[in-house]
Amino acid sequence: MKAAVLIRPLLAWLALVLAAGPAPAATIEVTIDKLVFSPASVEARVGDTLEWVNKDAFAHTATVKGGWEVMIPPKAKGKLTLKTAGAVDYFCRFHPNMKGRLVVAP
Repeated sequence: MKAAVLIRPLLAWLALVLAAGPAPAATIEVTIDKLVFSPASVEARVGDTLEWVNKDAFAHTATVKGGWEVMIPPKAKGKLTLKTAGAVDYFCRFHPNMKGRLVVAP
């Protein structure tokens, strides 16, 4: 009888957790100012959107060698919705000294 008393609240809690579903996708902002990605390292989840805000007066990219590239015009934004988990290092193709890191959890 005691086991049933303990299991029922646990089952109710589990049902609530499962009904809630996954956390909603987030938009994570990276600022580009004076040739620097800030923050330089970002943690995100699959489904999140990474948005670069370029405050410089010239274009940049967020480029993963052998992977994706996002063009970020001057005084504008560039976006990427994250589709796969893993860690990647990215850079600006026009200014290779600009570097960032992205860690994407499932």
